[in-house]
Amino acid sequence: MQFVRHKAKDAPFNRAAHVGGVIKPEIVVLHDTASRLETGNAARFLRDNDAKVSVHFVIERDGSFVQQVPVNRRGNHAGKSHYHGNDQCNNFSIGIEIVNPGRMISAGPGKARTWFKQTFDIAANDIHEITTPEHGHGLWMDYTDAQIDTLLYLLTGLFGYIPTLKDIVTHWYISPGRKVDTNPLFPLDHIKTRVLGRNDAVADEADKAATTPEQGDEMVQIEVPVAHLNMRRWPSFNPNVIATIPDGVHVPVIRKGLFAGRDWIKVQYAGLEGWIVACHTAPITFSTAAGMRL
Repeated sequence: MQFVRHKAKDAPFNRAAHVGGVIKPEIVVLHDTASRLETGNAARFLRDNDAKVSVHFVIERDGSFVQQVPVNRRGNHAGKSHYHGNDQCNNFSIGIEIVNPGRMISAGPGKARTWFKQTFDIAANDIHEITTPEHGHGLWMDYTDAQIDTLLYLLTGLFGYIPTLKDIVTHWYISPGRKVDTNPLFPLDHIKTRVLGRNDAVADEADKAATTPEQGDEMVQIEVPVAHLNMRRWPSFNPNVIATIPDGVHVPVIRKGLFAGRDWIKVQYAGLEGWIVACHTAPITFSTAAGMRL
């Protein structure tokens, strides 16, 4: 059962060397390749390797993707795993690999190094230092908008095409303590909301976890080294930007919270409410806010 539908063109089907028997897929498991970023690098390895690993789809950084295992056949992507009372998730899952270098460590000021010794400039490659209970500590590269767009398109097609599919999970969820992909920047709640038709609960959860300012009518000034700061639907670097706030603008604070080891604040701007990173703001008082721009 080959799935090749794509908004731009049919994705190539390059059959993997290690394809198992017939399955009835119930979940989609999302992975990071933890590989070099060059197009085709990870896909070539996953197509044929001595480790006998295989996966159904690989999504490149530019949003292109390739299918390597039929969706009704077993791929060897999950390893030792468990989902809601069932072991060996390969027997009932579709695997999607997203090209990403995986967890990185510091390689000196402004640099991050991968497990395969490649070094990236942190600022130039959208890399963030984050610690979570599921992932531990690390430097993590964000996913491209093209990857997220393609993943949404692919998942929407799969869930519309395969009636037995019921959930979208990450590798760390089915193999806790053994795997950390997808990384902390991956917008899982956003993906599940868009594909499975659920309400956007993650924003509500953020509001519940946050607190209101101790002093009423608190204001902050945006302070960024660029022209504007992204305001987000919920406190995450995932693709959920709803507006941009120019540098120097004063905005009222609604809520505050610590998310994934980072301080965020919810503010009002241009008739919207959204979250911004607290480190890119400075507190102000009404005595200094006479010329505020809202």
